[in-house]
Amino acid sequence: MPSRIYMVGIGGIGMSALAQYLDYTGHEVSGSDREESPVVTMLVQRGVTITVGHDQCLIPADTELLVYSDAVPESNVERVRAKKMNIPEMSYFEALGEVTRTARTIAVAGTHGKTTTTGMLAKILQYAEKEPTVIVGSIVRDFGSNFLAGKEDLFVIEACEYRDHILKLSPEILVITNIELDHTDYFPNLEALQATFRKAAARVPAHGIIITNPYDPTIAAVLSDTVAPILDYTTQTVPALEQIGEFNRDNARAAKAAARALFPHLQEEYTDRALIDFKGSWRRFEYKGETPNGAVIYDDYAHHPTAIRATILAAQEKFPEKKVIVAFHPHLYSRTRSLLQEFGRSLAEADESLIAPIYAAREMPDPSVTNESVAEVTRRYGGTSDAFESFDLIRDKLLSYDDRHLIITMGAGDIYKVAEQIAD
Repeated sequence: MPSRIYMVGIGGIGMSALAQYLDYTGHEVSGSDREESPVVTMLVQRGVTITVGHDQCLIPADTELLVYSDAVPESNVERVRAKKMNIPEMSYFEALGEVTRTARTIAVAGTHGKTTTTGMLAKILQYAEKEPTVIVGSIVRDFGSNFLAGKEDLFVIEACEYRDHILKLSPEILVITNIELDHTDYFPNLEALQATFRKAAARVPAHGIIITNPYDPTIAAVLSDTVAPILDYTTQTVPALEQIGEFNRDNARAAKAAARALFPHLQEEYTDRALIDFKGSWRRFEYKGETPNGAVIYDDYAHHPTAIRATILAAQEKFPEKKVIVAFHPHLYSRTRSLLQEFGRSLAEADESLIAPIYAAREMPDPSVTNESVAEVTRRYGGTSDAFESFDLIRDKLLSYDDRHLIITMGAGDIYKVAEQIAD
């Protein structure tokens, strides 16, 4: 990689981890992001120069490479300016693929659980003193960052199937936690998504390993062209975890299988102790506190119907005496429209759900689907659900619940800020 790098969208969860790695390895890193955030603050504290706002075009004249987030379009003023300055560009995943190309790389992919699995695997290898370099899609509480500095020849990274990003990577070990239709603005159907995973699995070399559940028919369909051996993670035993739900036990099984595939002589006392001690990640059923009236507050990143349902059911199992209230922030019009019925079925599992306006993110508004659409379908499946026009109204409603209730703010957008506002 060149020495002087400018990063547009540097506050993205993957971009900020890559920025930390580049800074750690002696590169001159600067960048911009659209707003302040915890990771932007973290980078500034590390000495990285960041401009808030993309309209000032403060790209240093000696910049040798511009790395951009997937959320930053080609029309972005800084990317346009970089072209005029003849500065080469790379996407985040192209850059990640480049820095890991010659290293021994373990990539963790899948529709659900990849962040937690990556964090668990990092914890195991850190505990076993293997010194992995880790890039993960959340702040892992065990090392207080989305980046863990380690050896340059051993990487643990969270991969993503969206826009075929996973195909920019060259892992020796590929973990596939599960596969379900998602990112419907790019994948028109499950078969298209499976085609990407099939290509990723086929790229794992014969001396590598694919770690997955080969008896899941959705996954089995993507393993037809593989040359690498396949290891069934479901055969692993795991200890009692701090994280709730069977889905997290599956994440732990996958992490343990990956660690032992990488280091076959790794003793179970190391893997299991690390899993027992694993504290979890930001926005993964994260305890936030209580409201003034005594309602317990958790926050969770779940934004796909399967993850929503699993989180609600796990919360009900852990807190059987509580009524579960979900404040859900739908993410993307395309996902909400494509999976509307599934969202309704999942949210109906809660005792009550409050639906925020849809977070558009990278999309233009689509008037054909709204938060009222989500609430209506949820009611159709027997749930109690209402749509709200703003976070402020949701916050006021949540403050009315007492100690008989468990509140979960849920979604990939900014709904976590509401949890922070109502915590006493």
